[in-house]
Amino acid sequence: MSPFLPAMTTTTTETNGSREFVKQSSLYQEFLAEREEILKHKWIESERLGYDIGFERALLDWIRKHRDSWRAARRAQLATAMPAGEAKK
Repeated sequence: MSPFLPAMTTTTTETNGSREFVKQSSLYQEFLAEREEILKHKWIESERLGYDIGFERALLDWIRKHRDSWRAARRAQLATAMPAGEAKK
């Protein structure tokens, strides 16, 4: 180890703990749900057109056509699923 460089090691426990925190975060959960919808859209459009349209095209098409309504429906679904008295932080 060089005396000029600070020790930049992380333990396996810290790394695993960080990963679990990310996996449990609401932002990551929303990312996964949105990604799943984009992949469904990619499959549907690829089947309709008869060839693989690719993720980027599916992403841009889904954003343009479906994201706003999907997000509104998702928010409504999550709001009704949230127990009474529990506020979003």
